[in-house]
Amino acid sequence: MSKSSDNSTRTPDEHFIREFTQAQRPLYLFILPLTGNPTDADEVLQETNLVVWAKWNQFQSGTNFLAWARAIARLEVFRFRRTKKTKGAINDEGLLSQIAERAEVLSDQTDARQRALTMCMERLRPRDRELIQMRYAAGQNGDRVAKQLGRPANSVYQSLSRIRRTLTECVQHRLSESGGVS
Repeated sequence: MSKSSDNSTRTPDEHFIREFTQAQRPLYLFILPLTGNPTDADEVLQETNLVVWAKWNQFQSGTNFLAWARAIARLEVFRFRRTKKTKGAINDEGLLSQIAERAEVLSDQTDARQRALTMCMERLRPRDRELIQMRYAAGQNGDRVAKQLGRPANSVYQSLSRIRRTLTECVQHRLSESGGVS
């Protein structure tokens, strides 16, 4: 079947699908404080996804996908709250807008910190990076890592403290260089 210029027969491209997929967690974290509970946040995220997918051809490539999707999510939260009238929920749209704006800022700050941390982790010496990865693997703690490495626990804790300080300074430096949060 040949592609038509009619948008109803076209499907989202790979770039859109990648952006859509990567936005799921940040969107959920944006929606959660606006709904007040995980079940409602899941429901609003599903509705948001349906709208985003239906309007995929309105997204302008090269613009901020997450900002576009958050704008849709915000409207879906308002629609959800109007129809649900959840007991004890905040129904003041002005207050909800303020919360949404704050959630967006916090999400952007978290993203910037995560990017900076990733870059700083890459700059660590290989054995320091390995020690951090061992320590923060599921189910691990400093004592277990020390036992695995055959090192005194105090030595491992001192090394971890030094590496954390290095990472903290690196992240703060990167954020101040990029004009992000510190």
